[in-house]
Amino acid sequence: MTPEAAQLISQTNFTPLDWGIVAAYLLCSVAVGLVARKLIVSMADYVSAGRAVGTALGVATMTGTELGLITVMYSAQKGFSGGFAAFHIALAAFITTFLVGASGFIVYRLRAMEVLTIPEYYERRFGRRTRILGGIMLAFGGILNMGLFLQVGSKFIVGISGLSDVGGALPAVMTCLLVLVLVYTVLGGMISVVITDYIQFVVLSFSLLLVTGIAIMKLGWENIFATILAEMGEKGFNPLVSEGAFGTDYVIWMFFLGLVACGVWPTAIARALSVDSPATVKKQYMWSSVSFLIRFLIPYFWGICAFVFLVTKAPDLHRLFFPTAEGSEAMDNLYAMPVFLGQILPAGLIGLVTAGMIAAFMSTHDSYLLCWSSVITQDVVSPLMGNKLSAPARINLTRILIVVIGIYILYWGLVYKGSDDIWDYMAVTGAIYFTGAFAVLVGGLYWKRASSTGAILALLSGFIALCGLSPVQSLLGVEWSSAKVGLITVGCSLLMMVLGSLAFPDRREEGTQ
Repeated sequence: MTPEAAQLISQTNFTPLDWGIVAAYLLCSVAVGLVARKLIVSMADYVSAGRAVGTALGVATMTGTELGLITVMYSAQKGFSGGFAAFHIALAAFITTFLVGASGFIVYRLRAMEVLTIPEYYERRFGRRTRILGGIMLAFGGILNMGLFLQVGSKFIVGISGLSDVGGALPAVMTCLLVLVLVYTVLGGMISVVITDYIQFVVLSFSLLLVTGIAIMKLGWENIFATILAEMGEKGFNPLVSEGAFGTDYVIWMFFLGLVACGVWPTAIARALSVDSPATVKKQYMWSSVSFLIRFLIPYFWGICAFVFLVTKAPDLHRLFFPTAEGSEAMDNLYAMPVFLGQILPAGLIGLVTAGMIAAFMSTHDSYLLCWSSVITQDVVSPLMGNKLSAPARINLTRILIVVIGIYILYWGLVYKGSDDIWDYMAVTGAIYFTGAFAVLVGGLYWKRASSTGAILALLSGFIALCGLSPVQSLLGVEWSSAKVGLITVGCSLLMMVLGSLAFPDRREEGTQ
């Protein structure tokens, strides 16, 4: 970032009062971790909050996890670059989550089996080697998936607070946030996650609505729509336009992502496995479908408003993000939304919004760190040791892994140089796990002839998704859309599940389902 650019985006309404509001919230979060520590007795308490979460709290904690700061940032980025056409992703999330809730597809049966993790189901259905491989694939894809969370969340804080002109601000903020998350996640496990998710749900819900209202007042409805139409044309409203930011393949891919995000993705499944009964799971998902819709729509709209603000109100900033001089490098558009908020929100409110966003950041990180570390403990290390680890040993190992994974995401956020949009990066890295998992879960739960060989081949097919990352494509000398790579990976995983099961049926009796 050039000094001139840093100076421009550092102009914000953030004041010492706002820093005080943020600090007060952070102290409360640490206190929650210390209190929750006293409630941890067993691994079930640490990983699934004792399976005592009801419908209302289940909806709040699922929304808290899925509406993280990373979600707000990558959604705003899509709205900034794609306009109102990005809304189709929110619609896909709403429809698929509601249908999963109404039908109980996958999640109802998993909760009825009382498993702690998806790989635990793999062992019951297909054997221990499938569980271990499934745990490895899940941890690998999941940890890679969250590799940029810390970097992106820190960019929000740097952009909205005006720290962009301070040398080393980004890595410093990344380190501070990571330490904070590690402290209370290590101490309190899922209990602290559920409590902080609920607090975040309340604070962020208020912030989202208030900020949206202010953005509309500042820019005007007619101006917002007219500017998108003038600057983007039809592609700013229709996601199927081939020359736009999306296209037919992308829309189909988004509907599949909506399905796996609620029905296969571990952090969502962790909420399903934490509720008090299988019937509650269905209610939780049906109500959560509305929040899944809103969690995308509002951040998309913020990104759209940021674009309109640059075009109509801030020509100097517009030149940073859309330079016209030959050889000039455009500003990372992830900064657009926080810079926009930093200039339209008044002092005091901007601190409350930032605290809410940090809450969102923390609720996502704590859930993901706990999920991946517990998977490695429960589904890789413990099976390899013959399930001889005691409950205290499992909890301690999980805590150690949380710290190790945290150090990794700090490193990865500083060194990764891919050109992918954050949402597309997450979709591709997540596909390493969820494409194979989808085939294995559907095959195992609904097809009696599914075999362990088919399951293993389906899981291994997930590595194809790596071809969707820009650094990998640069090495291969190709240019493939992430949507096409994702859909091909899905097809390969399903095909391998079927062919492997038919060619190599299990000789033992079919496992319990």
